[in-house]
Amino acid sequence: MGALPVFRWRLAPDGYATRRQLRARGLRPGGQDVAAQLERPRRRRGPLVAYLYRLDLAKPVRPMTPAKWAALAKANAARRICPSCRLDADYIIPTSLGMCVTCAFPDQADSLRSA
Repeated sequence: MGALPVFRWRLAPDGYATRRQLRARGLRPGGQDVAAQLERPRRRRGPLVAYLYRLDLAKPVRPMTPAKWAALAKANAARRICPSCRLDADYIIPTSLGMCVTCAFPDQADSLRSA
């Protein structure tokens, strides 16, 4: 594979897209290699780089199967269960705390519940 074409930020020609842009169109790279890259200059560090893929080689996003939907629902439910009190917190447990807010701050539990 030779050197990739490099374009300045916002100056890429039509027919190229980043992964996010592909996803917004309901597409995925589909196994193709990176076709080009964008570079956005920065003052004190190296440039920001975004990889581009060809739109004509992109494939549609695979639809979610019922098994994938079930696995996603199970994973999201597990993120709501506090490992300390084993209760459903009704929100995603913050990874910074590692437990629900009432377990992390038991001294303030009464004021947190009434809020």
